[in-house]
Amino acid sequence: MDKENAFILWFDQIGIEDAILVGGKNSSLGEMYSNLVSRGVNIPNGFAVTAKAYFYLLEKAGIKDEIKRLLDGLDTRNIPDLQTRGHMIRELIKKAHIPNHLQREIVENYRNLCSVYSPEKSDVDVAVRSSATAEDLPDASFAGQQETYLNIKGETQLLDACKKCFASLFTNRAISYREDKGFDHFKIGLSIGVQKMVRSDKASSGVMFSIGTESGFKDIVIINGSYGLGENIVQGVVNPDEFIVFKPTLKQGFRSIIGKKLGSKEIKMVYDTHGNKSTKNIPVQTEDRNRFVLSDDEILTLAKWACVVEEYYSEKAGHHKPMDLEWAKDGITKQLFIVQARPETVHALKDLTKLVQYVLKEKSNVLLRGESVGDKIGNGKVRVIEEAHNIHQFKEGEVLVTDMTDPDWEPIMKIASAIVTNRGGRTCHAAIVSRELGIPCIVGTEHATETLHDAQEVTIDCSQGAQGLVYQGLLKYEKQEHDLGSVPKTKTKIMMNVANPDQAFEESFIPNDGVGLAREEFIINSEIKIHPLALLKFNELESEKLKAKINSLTNGYSDKEKFFINTLARGIGRIAAAFYPKPVIVRTSDFKSNEYANLIGGHLFEPKEDNPMLGWRGASRYYSENYKEAFALECKALLKARNDFGLTNIKIMIPFCRTIDEAKKVIAVMKENGLVQGEHELEIYGMCEIPSNVLLADEFLDIFDGFSIGSNDLTQLVLGLDRDSELVNEIYDERNEAVKKLIREVIEVANKKGKYIGICGQAPSDFEDFAEFLVEAGIHSISLNPDTVIKTTFKIAEKEKQIGIN
Repeated sequence: MDKENAFILWFDQIGIEDAILVGGKNSSLGEMYSNLVSRGVNIPNGFAVTAKAYFYLLEKAGIKDEIKRLLDGLDTRNIPDLQTRGHMIRELIKKAHIPNHLQREIVENYRNLCSVYSPEKSDVDVAVRSSATAEDLPDASFAGQQETYLNIKGETQLLDACKKCFASLFTNRAISYREDKGFDHFKIGLSIGVQKMVRSDKASSGVMFSIGTESGFKDIVIINGSYGLGENIVQGVVNPDEFIVFKPTLKQGFRSIIGKKLGSKEIKMVYDTHGNKSTKNIPVQTEDRNRFVLSDDEILTLAKWACVVEEYYSEKAGHHKPMDLEWAKDGITKQLFIVQARPETVHALKDLTKLVQYVLKEKSNVLLRGESVGDKIGNGKVRVIEEAHNIHQFKEGEVLVTDMTDPDWEPIMKIASAIVTNRGGRTCHAAIVSRELGIPCIVGTEHATETLHDAQEVTIDCSQGAQGLVYQGLLKYEKQEHDLGSVPKTKTKIMMNVANPDQAFEESFIPNDGVGLAREEFIINSEIKIHPLALLKFNELESEKLKAKINSLTNGYSDKEKFFINTLARGIGRIAAAFYPKPVIVRTSDFKSNEYANLIGGHLFEPKEDNPMLGWRGASRYYSENYKEAFALECKALLKARNDFGLTNIKIMIPFCRTIDEAKKVIAVMKENGLVQGEHELEIYGMCEIPSNVLLADEFLDIFDGFSIGSNDLTQLVLGLDRDSELVNEIYDERNEAVKKLIREVIEVANKKGKYIGICGQAPSDFEDFAEFLVEAGIHSISLNPDTVIKTTFKIAEKEKQIGIN
C-alpha cells in the first residue's frame, strides 16, 4: 500500500519507522501492536489519521498563509502576545471545514473499529490522541505538547475531537517549544490516534517507566497509579500510588516488589453521562483511598510487560532503550492494557562517565516537605501563581509555586530556578518537565501555595533522597563533578555505609564494591515509626488514641505484623537491589532502649536504663523472652527480601554481641525464623565493637562468617568513655594506639582463619590516615560514607602502591 499518501493507517499497518507519517505516539503504538501482542502484552486496537490528512486540511481550507502571518515577529517570552496569537491560530483551525473525502474516511474506519469491539456495531468509546511528527525524538521531548480527548463516542464527537487535535499543534506551549528548538512550524505535522478506550473509569490507570525516574537506575520499573482515567496523573491532579519492581530478579521468577507507597488519590476521572463534557472528576471514597489501586499480581504483570517492551525496543535500537509507558485497567473485563509508549529521554541521554552531586553546605528552618524530583538544589524568590492566565507575572530565576502545572505553564517553567506544587506525583506534568529542563522540583507538598508567599527567599533541596525540602533563605550549596573513569581500582574493597533506601539508587553510581553497612534503624524510624511490640500486641493496647494513630500509619493493614515485615523488607530490598549482585551487609536493629522508647508505643515496652549505651541493646535483645517475638519480625523481613525478592546478596550482621554464648543463641533464634546460616549462600557476620570480640576473635569467628569492625563503639569501650559526653569528647579518638592495636589484632586473626574482615565505623570516612592504616593492617574492605568514597579511594590506591599491594 502507498502509506505516504494514505489518510488512514491502522495500528497493524504502521511501525516505528513511520513516525514522519503518524508521529511518535502512533508509530510506537503500531510497532507494539504489530510485534508485542504476540508476546502477551495487551494493547487496544485502533487507527491513525495521518499527518498527510493534517496538511491536506490546511491546504484545502486555505489557512496556512494566515497562520504564518500570525506567527511573524513572535517573541515567546512576551506571554500575553503568545497567548493572543496562539488562540487566534487555534480558532482558525477549529473553524476550518474538514474536506468531505477526509471526513468519509475517518467515519468509515471508526465504523470498522466499532464492528471489532461491538457485534451490534453501536458507537464504541475511543481515545483521540494527538501525535506530532517531531514528537518523542531523543532531542525534542516535552510532556503534553498536544491534546488528548477521552470517551469520544459517535461520528460527530469524533470529527470535532479531530479538529481540536489538529488545532492543538498550535497550543501556546507547542508554539513556544518549537520556536526554542528551532523547528519549522510547517515541517511538523499532526497525526491523530483513534484507539478503543479501556474502561479504566471503572478501575485504575497510570504511567510506568522501565528506569528509575529520579536516579536513572536501569534495573527497576516504576509504576504510578490512581483510580479512574489516566489524565489526572499526567496533569498532577492526584497524588498516586507508587510501586517499584526490581527487574533482574523479576526475570528470574521472583516477586520483587521492593517499593509500595500509598498515594492520597482524592479524586478520579470518570465518564460524564449526563453533562456537556465527556469526562468529569468525582471524589474517591476514603476506604478506596486507603487501598492500593493494583494487586501484587497486577503490579508484577505490568512490570513484566515493561521489561518486554524495553527489551524489544532495545534490540531494535541496538542499545539500552528505557521506555515511558501508560497503562490502564478495564473495570468491566478486569484486564490490563498498555495504551501508549515512548522512549524515556532524560536519563537515556545521561553521561554515565561523570558523577554530579549537589551538596547543601548550610541548613535552616524547613518550611515544607514533598516528593523530590531529580537530585539538584536551587534557590530564589518565591512567586505564587494559582492560575495559568497569570503566568505573565513570573520573572526569570524565581521559584514557581503553584497548585499544579499543565502544558500551558511551559513558557515560564523553562525560566524558573525551581518548581514547587501542592499536588502531583513523580510522574505528573511538573515532574516530567522539570526533569527535562534540569531544574529542582518538589511535588505533592499539599500546602505550598498557603505556606509560601511572594518574594520570600527559599532553597529547594532535592539532593537528600525521596523527600524534597524547602528551606528558609538562600542557602549555600555546591555542585561536585567527578570523572568516574579516573577513579582507580583498589585491591582493598571500597564499600559504602547506606541508611536511606530512597538514596540507594543514586548512591549506587558511586564506584563501590557493595554496602558494608545498611542500617535497619533508619527504615524503622522513618518508614515504620511504630515499636514492633506495639504492633504485635495491638489488640491488647488500652489507649484508643494510640490505636487510632497506629491504624492511620498502617494504612488499613489488619495484620499489623505484616506491616512491619513488608515495610522493612522493602526498605532493605531497595538498598540490596541498588547494589545487586554486590554484597549488601544489613545490620539488625541496634536501637538503645531510650531510642526504642521514642517509637510510637515504645514507652509501654521499654525499661528505663541509667546507661542505655551499655544496656539492653543488640544481640542481648534478640533471644530475650521480652523481645524475641519482635526480633522474629526482623528475621521474617530479611527472609522475605532474600527469598521472595531474590536478593541473596544480602548478608546479615549482628551488633553488640558480648559473649560466645550470645552469638550461639542469636544464630539459633535466626534459624528458628527461617534464616539458616549457609542456606542460599546466607552469611552471618558479627560486629566487632567490644574488646571481648577481639580477645575471643578466634572463637567468635568459629560461629560468625566474618567480622565488621565498629570503630565508634570499640573506641569508647577501649578508652572507657561515653562518646556522647562533651566533657570527655577531646579524649575520644579512633586513632589512639590502644584502639589501633586491637584492630590490627582482629584483622590478623580473621586473615589467618580465612574469614571476612571489614570496617563500617566512622573513622576511615573522617580520617584519611586511618584508612591508610587499615590498608597496611591487611583489612579486606573499608565501608565509607558516600560523600567520602571517591577522595578516600584515591588515598587508598596511593597507599597500596606505596606498600606494594597489587
